[in-house]
Amino acid sequence: MVSAEIAGDERPVDFGSDIDHDDEATDKSEEVGNQLAAAQALKDRLNEIDIALGKIKSGSYGICEKCGKPIEHEILAIDPESRFCKSCKLGN
Repeated sequence: MVSAEIAGDERPVDFGSDIDHDDEATDKSEEVGNQLAAAQALKDRLNEIDIALGKIKSGSYGICEKCGKPIEHEILAIDPESRFCKSCKLGN
């Protein structure tokens, strides 16, 4: 489902030949930019989820990549694909 959304957002928008005003062209360009940004955000999130699923398979899920300590349950409840504990996220 997410992949279908990404694919849909990556299709070029048909500007058609009825754009008579620069404002309309600007609006359409902004819309395309927003769609591409949303598609990239979905791709990034899907990549993070894939990494988390790989960690579940390998038995390393929930372990901070920086310090090696367990990631707090409160962090994983909010961000299940988190790769860092609270301390490392905050840069402490």
